[in-house]
Amino acid sequence: MTSKNKTKRIFLAAGVVVVNILISATATGSVADTSSLPLFVIDTRGNIILDEPKTDAFLKIIFHGLGKINSSDDPGNVYEGNIGIEYRGRYSQTFPQKPYLFETRNAAGEKLNIPLLGFPPENEWILIPSYNDKTFLRNDLAFRIFRQMGHYAPRSTLCEVILNGDYQGIYLFCEKIKVDRNRVSIAKLDTDDNTGDSLTGGYIFKQDYYDESNSWMSLYPALDRPGSSVYFVYEYPGQEKITWQQKQYLRSFVFTFEKALYGDAFTDPFMGYRPYTDVGSFIDYFIVGELSRNIDAYKKSCYYYKDRDSRDGRLHAGPVWDFDWAWKNIDECDIFRATDGSGWAWQVNSCGNWPVAVTWMERLLQDKHFADELQTRYRNLRKTVLSEKALLGYIDSVSVRIDYAQNRHYARWPILGINVGTPEVDPQPDSYEGVIDQFRNWISKRLAWLDQNMPGAYLEYPGDSLPIDRPVRLYPNPASDRLFVIVSRPAISMRIFSITGTLCTAIFEPFGENGYQATVSHLPPGLYVVRIVTNNGAIVTGKFAKE
Repeated sequence: MTSKNKTKRIFLAAGVVVVNILISATATGSVADTSSLPLFVIDTRGNIILDEPKTDAFLKIIFHGLGKINSSDDPGNVYEGNIGIEYRGRYSQTFPQKPYLFETRNAAGEKLNIPLLGFPPENEWILIPSYNDKTFLRNDLAFRIFRQMGHYAPRSTLCEVILNGDYQGIYLFCEKIKVDRNRVSIAKLDTDDNTGDSLTGGYIFKQDYYDESNSWMSLYPALDRPGSSVYFVYEYPGQEKITWQQKQYLRSFVFTFEKALYGDAFTDPFMGYRPYTDVGSFIDYFIVGELSRNIDAYKKSCYYYKDRDSRDGRLHAGPVWDFDWAWKNIDECDIFRATDGSGWAWQVNSCGNWPVAVTWMERLLQDKHFADELQTRYRNLRKTVLSEKALLGYIDSVSVRIDYAQNRHYARWPILGINVGTPEVDPQPDSYEGVIDQFRNWISKRLAWLDQNMPGAYLEYPGDSLPIDRPVRLYPNPASDRLFVIVSRPAISMRIFSITGTLCTAIFEPFGENGYQATVSHLPPGLYVVRIVTNNGAIVTGKFAKE
């Protein structure tokens, strides 16, 4: 690192540097007694932590504020009480520094919703280890970007962990992805939500490692892997709570979406994929996955969610998760070995990976309008949250704030200069300054390559918004008895046509503001189009399936 860059970083967080100097005497010890980062002090009371079930333990969280010294001897001013703790993750459990999930509990051992470190109240939290991420920033930066784009991603902050008196290093403390009004804000499903609108959401599913008990197979192989099998995993409701009817509905919805996406009319705004998707979320998910060139973005820890039809009902991409293999050159295949910032992560199937990645993004990129919206969104974000100044400035501010904490971390885990975890192509820097410089340089190269290669044409729309409109919403979809239609403006005409264009008998009656309902029980099973003429003469259409 040049002296100029070093000075710049010091001035970015000068106040924090002063505090760190005060505690430098203990910074290189094997046990972190003091820190400027939040301290998590965990006592399992002699119990062993397992993968599952959760082990009873006691937790103190000490944090006196930015720039203040926190001591492990201090009372837990953020939290002091019972938890249940277990290992989490799969590959990450093989590291010496272990990943944890913990649940805050009351004295009776029941789940306790509580705000921690400024995060909204909840009871399930995650401690992500930094063993495979020597920057400490890969997950945190990706989560931050997705939130700045306007979507939910886990809130996170760096901390230090002491377990049973043994210093464990720097962790990323963050929220667990789950259904909650402050996390993935969709309707909660009970086991009796098996009919009507309540059956239509909310759901979370993902691409990930799978087995027959927790997954279903798509009817469509990957476009770039003919004959392959693509699997989706039930996330919410979980395997133990999801009912047969809910499984069937979710599978049917995804199948209907994929049929529209892979069909000949997939670019049609009403007959194709658009009525089923929140297009903006897919665009932003793509940008984060490609900016970080995340090898896992489309095959593992790849989340989607769907709310009830009456609340939204479209398929959303995200939240983003799992970036410890991202933002670097890894020895996986030519795409991810590239050191010049090139390559598309969505082409990951060329690596011959397992699980096989779904190729929804590949198909979406074949739609010129989607590509144009992608280019437009990317260019606008490059002026704000994806500017080099914003990204590198955040990296510098965090790296300075944790400068002495990283000394303690690497005294506990002496892996600087050593290739651990993900097999990386680049030589491993033997200092934290070198790690950060390498990280910054990689991002600069990646941005330059994306600037030249992002698909689509820039559209001159005002501001950062995209011209993605949803003038009509139909629910439940599929429908069996009654169909409800919400229109952005009052309707003067509303008709139902079969997919072949035949006019069907249906009488629409108004309800609520710009809402209409009709009996559709007499219609044969199949796909139908509702054609609406609004009071300003505009013609809008919506598609639904009749069970």
